[in-house]
Amino acid sequence: MLELSRLMLESGWVPPRPVIFLFNGAEELFLLGSHGFMKTHKWSSTIGAFINIEASGSGGADLVCQSGPGSWPSRIYAQTAKYPMANSVAQDMFGIIPGDTDYRIFAEDVAKIPGLDIIFVLGGYFYHTSYDTLENLLPGSIQARGENLFNLVKAFTNSPMLLKESERSNKAVNEGIDDLRAIFFDYLTWFMIFYPRDVSLIIHSLPVAIFLLTPLFLSFPNITMISLFQTVLDLARGMLLHAFGVILAIVVPAMTAGLRLLFTKNAMNWFAHPCLAFFMFVPASLVGLLLPRIIWGLSEQSHFWGAFGLYSLVTLAYMLAGLSGGFLTFFISMSLLLGRFISGISRKQLGQQSPKSLFGYVIPMIPCLLYCLYYGGFLIQFLIEKMGMMGSLPKPYGHFVPDIIVGAMVGLVVGWCFGPLAPIVSCWLAKASILHGFLQITVVAMAVSSQVFPYSTEAPKRVVLQHTFVTDASNIVESNYGFSVVDANSLEFVFNNAPEAAKWLKDNSELSLKEKYRSDRSTWVALYPVPFLFSGSLKFPAQTEEIRKHHQHFPQLVVQKTSSNNWNRRMHLQLSLGSLSEVWTTSLNITGPLSNWSFADNTLPAPQTVSRGPPSYICRLTGQSNENWSFWLEANSSEPLRIDVAVLDQFLVDSTKELKSLFPSWADMTVFTTFFSTYYL
Repeated sequence: MLELSRLMLESGWVPPRPVIFLFNGAEELFLLGSHGFMKTHKWSSTIGAFINIEASGSGGADLVCQSGPGSWPSRIYAQTAKYPMANSVAQDMFGIIPGDTDYRIFAEDVAKIPGLDIIFVLGGYFYHTSYDTLENLLPGSIQARGENLFNLVKAFTNSPMLLKESERSNKAVNEGIDDLRAIFFDYLTWFMIFYPRDVSLIIHSLPVAIFLLTPLFLSFPNITMISLFQTVLDLARGMLLHAFGVILAIVVPAMTAGLRLLFTKNAMNWFAHPCLAFFMFVPASLVGLLLPRIIWGLSEQSHFWGAFGLYSLVTLAYMLAGLSGGFLTFFISMSLLLGRFISGISRKQLGQQSPKSLFGYVIPMIPCLLYCLYYGGFLIQFLIEKMGMMGSLPKPYGHFVPDIIVGAMVGLVVGWCFGPLAPIVSCWLAKASILHGFLQITVVAMAVSSQVFPYSTEAPKRVVLQHTFVTDASNIVESNYGFSVVDANSLEFVFNNAPEAAKWLKDNSELSLKEKYRSDRSTWVALYPVPFLFSGSLKFPAQTEEIRKHHQHFPQLVVQKTSSNNWNRRMHLQLSLGSLSEVWTTSLNITGPLSNWSFADNTLPAPQTVSRGPPSYICRLTGQSNENWSFWLEANSSEPLRIDVAVLDQFLVDSTKELKSLFPSWADMTVFTTFFSTYYL
């Protein structure tokens, strides 16, 4: 943003509308920065459009993953972006993926401002780690983003759609402007394809209309009820055959992934070497895709039109659901038609089984296949990188989940990349000898990958270390080291491969992974809401007095006054952080008959359950450590309120720093100190 503002000034270009650069923080703290701007700043009602630039990695091409309200922001992006990367299907998936951006505040929750959400999505190995440095920024990423943004800002400020809040409301009412999002996607980052939702309703219906007329075409000129029924039955069989093949293309590599983990200890061996995932799962997926053709003999014509019908119906389902991802299956189905048409012409001249007729089918489909490979490969790489921070799921089955997910995703990509070719090429490939060859490659790949270490400094494992001090007034009651990980390989894996750290912990306690050293998610409330990613956490006793050299006073909650009204008790409280100076955040976990509080416009959120405990209300605070924070809580019965206060401090004592240094370089350590205290009011 700084470079963009410099370029705007030095280029001599004068924007026809004011341009605001919003450098807001607290995005990780429930989007507090953008929320505060939209709620309190005098400029918030004057904004006509916004561009939210984000990162979920350390570079790569920018992905426009959200656009709206309305379709004009994505249309302008399609017209002006120099290095476009956008996909409207990302809007369908965004609500499923755990994550959020400031886009929600600007476009959905607080205001209805049209805009774009543009995100770096590759380089996720370094995202939120100590390796996320300038040196590890993917080359060219900032340059490409800047050139795109400069063109976008020029186009946005010149757009007649740029309206203030009141103007947008009046225009929407008077002109009946809808809020439907358009269909858009880039082709290999070369150019953009964009069309409005109403256009998609027409063109995405074409494949289904053609498929419904197909029995008449295939039965012509001898059209009878019996011939029509037989043709429809053959097409239904072809559709089931292809659907079964695509399903097996997903299931077989997923089963292969699970089977490997029955004979090896380490999960995610493909994490630092994504090529291993393709080596293991692509041959297995091809076995699943081709297997039904061997078992279930069917004519090439029935298989082809069945596959065409399947893609057509998926396109229709996307359209009826109001989703934006139907363009992919539409692209596939229309490419199938083109390939069939050209291959039909070549077959009349060259013969039914000529390899040249096969080229006549494949060549027209190359643009579609290239896009499927590009989009599918990008999706797999993104998924593999994110598997390092998806969370550690409970044993015994959580160990299998990442490998099964990646195997299934590779299978899905193989299904949509190779599936359109299957009706024609399976007559050559659907043979037992070829399937045996694919299975042998899979077995070799499984054996090789099991010998590869999952992590490296370029693909680190994320380990969380929390040094907790349990306090009572000015006393330290307990101190412990808490460990957790956020992927499938457990802490046992970490300590087995970090012997120096394990030996150091033995001097403080007997290093053991037995039940008595287990800790639940409630001990990680300072990191709320991240602890939902944790399972199998451990804690070991630590020294208590070392902290006294640095802090004389610890966080403390004090009741200033209490007032009663009928059944309600209102307690006015003050939270002091003592002598702490490097505080990041403070979390309050309140359990009991809480009926109101002074936070969030006096609005209680839905209660949450932490580690199967009673429902509680969690509030996360952030601010300067030298200020006392005053607030009130209200209870609607005489039952006491329990308040757990967890203050996350970035200061580390020397022993914690030493322990951190003993872990190998492939383990990225997130280390902090937590001061934990409990109050009953």
